[in-house]
Amino acid sequence: MTRIIAVHSYRGGTGKTHFSANLATTLARHGKRVGIVDADVPSPGIHNLFSVDADSAAHTLNHFLWGDASIESAAVEVTESAGLPAGGGRLFLVPSSTKTDDIARILKDGYDVRRLNDGLRALAKALELDYLFIDTHPGLSKETFLSMAIAHHVVLVLRPDKQDYQGTAVTLDVAQQLRVRNISLVVNKVHRGLDMAELRTKIEQTYAVPVAGLFPLSEDVARLASGGVFCSRHLDHPISRELEHVAAGILSAT
Repeated sequence: MTRIIAVHSYRGGTGKTHFSANLATTLARHGKRVGIVDADVPSPGIHNLFSVDADSAAHTLNHFLWGDASIESAAVEVTESAGLPAGGGRLFLVPSSTKTDDIARILKDGYDVRRLNDGLRALAKALELDYLFIDTHPGLSKETFLSMAIAHHVVLVLRPDKQDYQGTAVTLDVAQQLRVRNISLVVNKVHRGLDMAELRTKIEQTYAVPVAGLFPLSEDVARLASGGVFCSRHLDHPISRELEHVAAGILSAT
């Protein structure tokens, strides 16, 4: 059975998309078949990390949502561009369109969230996926509610920031009302002056939700500037090791 993992944040700028791409790649490195759907339709970006030209793609998630194509026809294999070795796990991406007219149409008309639900299940079956990631649009909307409601695991990404703390509290309340089965937190861009263990304890006590990982604010990540998948280029980096820790938790839950 495919495990659906929704990665979400209340605010933009948390590093949610970077985390999604790197965690999906880490799971594929463990020999898993992994898919990613860029459901951040108003502001797509994850394709950049995998060197996918969304502008020239024959089909995107938008085409599926408008009934012009099957969702599997929009899937692009990114195993090689993610830096994964041949003969192991495989990684697929369904990008969203970056064309101005397509984004404007989505913002104006929206889309049928039930169709997205059906598409995710069709994609998982067609590609025989072990894991399917949904990289969501920040904030709360009916599309976000759907992603959380159908996911087996919701990961909320936040920074150690007062606005993020407040927004995460609101998001957790919504997730609990939706009876989300498994929720964990990932704290990103932690300043080196903060005590990691103390921060973990404080957040877990505040929200009564486990912290799956804590990631330091990294100049190395900033230097890459979304020009590739970080964990494949820096296998022994502390961030890559923390990704392995998060992945181990997900693998052990299946």
